[in-house]
Amino acid sequence: MNIPDLASLSDGVLAGDRRAMARAISLVENRRPGARDLLAVLYPHSGRAQVIGVTGAAGSGKSSLVNELVLELRRRGHTVGVVAVDPTSPFSGGAILGDRIRMRDLAGDPGIFIRSMATRGALGGLTAATVDAVVILDAAGLDRVIIETVGVGQDEVDIARTAHTTIVLQVPGLGDDVQALKAGILEIADVFAVNKADLDGAEQLVAQLQIMLDLNSVHTGVNGWRAPILQTVATAGTGIPALADALTAHWDYLQHGGHGQAQARAHAERLLAETLAREAATRLRQAARDRGQWEPLVDQVTARELDPYTAAGQVLAEWYGRG
Repeated sequence: MNIPDLASLSDGVLAGDRRAMARAISLVENRRPGARDLLAVLYPHSGRAQVIGVTGAAGSGKSSLVNELVLELRRRGHTVGVVAVDPTSPFSGGAILGDRIRMRDLAGDPGIFIRSMATRGALGGLTAATVDAVVILDAAGLDRVIIETVGVGQDEVDIARTAHTTIVLQVPGLGDDVQALKAGILEIADVFAVNKADLDGAEQLVAQLQIMLDLNSVHTGVNGWRAPILQTVATAGTGIPALADALTAHWDYLQHGGHGQAQARAHAERLLAETLAREAATRLRQAARDRGQWEPLVDQVTARELDPYTAAGQVLAEWYGRG
């Protein structure tokens, strides 16, 4: 991307132009030339939006809840961006579920921007493009940005490292008596939403969560915030205003309780570390290919003649001139 194009695109994003926002996200999602330069321009203009993560098991009603939550936030005068992370199609490489299908009620509102993004096989957590998309929507002036995860694997934990406020959905009757026993689920929740609360077992699930929070030192209120447990029926809009109130309360807690700066620094450190690891791996791999070192090493590891740790050490040693 040449400089005039970059300037025009970045200016469009900063002005909140929807076409520019869509183009910018496509640019970073596909890692096209100019993506890093664009993010370098936009990043200083981000950091103002509340980033809200929504996660939960498949079938917990995440999309329905996000749909109703966005409508409630709009009624309160907020502008809202949604990044809906979808499974990747094995045929096209794109998101299987499109934003027009998922959230048709939100179409046409200029205060809402929705983007479906594919996991592209990143089952170990959120993709870098998801984080970059949040930066773009934040820089565009949207004051609430929601990330809806697939809810499978490590992304349930990664969302808490990316979002300011994480909503964890639990529903009665999915098989486990207490789904919150899943490793790390208690620690990542800033707000619990027991969705489909009109089903049998909802009150029991709420009681079990309360007991578990009482037993868990992370959420005993030591740091001034205890995750509330709210009951919702997203398809009917029940409990959504209370959920929006909880999000506002947590944002106020972060902004005025002194915890927001510590959280921002932790997010920045993680972003820097992950970016460094990704960039270093890309450069090291390309350098090894340029030297004709990469393919022979892959062959040796494939044949079990060399372990991947020793092979990686050889690449590093060559890079640093010690091999």
